[in-house]
Amino acid sequence: MSILIALTALGGLTLLLASMLILANKKLYVYEDPRIDVVEDMLPHANCGACGFPGCRPFAESLVSGVSLPGKCTVSSEDGRMAIAEYLGVSLGAEEKRVARLACAGGTNVALNRARYKGLESCQAASLVSGGGKGCFWGCLGYGDCESVCDFDAITMSPFSLPVVDVDKCTACGDCVEVCPKDLFSLQPISHQLWVACKNLEQGDDILEECQVGCTACGKCAMDAPGDLIKIINNLPVIDYSENHKTDKPIQRCPTGAIVWLDEKEGVVKGKESKKIIRKGKRKMGSS
Repeated sequence: MSILIALTALGGLTLLLASMLILANKKLYVYEDPRIDVVEDMLPHANCGACGFPGCRPFAESLVSGVSLPGKCTVSSEDGRMAIAEYLGVSLGAEEKRVARLACAGGTNVALNRARYKGLESCQAASLVSGGGKGCFWGCLGYGDCESVCDFDAITMSPFSLPVVDVDKCTACGDCVEVCPKDLFSLQPISHQLWVACKNLEQGDDILEECQVGCTACGKCAMDAPGDLIKIINNLPVIDYSENHKTDKPIQRCPTGAIVWLDEKEGVVKGKESKKIIRKGKRKMGSS
């Protein structure tokens, strides 16, 4: 008899809990638009964050809700973005592609190391030991932390231990920006072709003893730039990209090539008066 009572009580409790779960499911149910799954499948699944969302799923939700437009995904192909726009019945929208830019050109062929670092092959680790040992305190240390964290193979190290960004592969995820201990990377619209490839804050030619392509704050680029396009702030040229920056005139008289023009086909273009660097090996102490 006691076993029967126990089984009956257990069955009743099970029925009660099941009923409560069914009721809670109905009361707490949140409708999710089935189009979200469809749109998510149409996205590139890079989860790079270039669209401003933490992943493709949240971005798909924003597309379906009408908060964003497909053009905001700069990683997807034009056909892919158009397919999403047609599926949702919305306009494509436009979002300029952004890429990681490096504010340093001081590879081992032009810049000196004043100390020999031994330890973990990492820029972050080296920077903790007297700044990393490079003559220019602001310069790239060249251990490739940025290359290691890039999940899209958009960064490779040059023969002179300087990061090179493949703009076609770059998704503007920002990982290289976060990992660089010298804050040399920033995410820029691809139209920003006029670029200061230096972060040295010292004034004068003394910096050339440490790096032959460092900015000396001579101010020629600011003088030659139209209007207020370039100002010298803290001994470094600062470009106002809200002005008309589609001109390579400011680079022409730069004596070191610290300010450059980033051409889609020719790559990094320096001015006519910039000193030509032909050294293929590592720069040694006392070399000019």
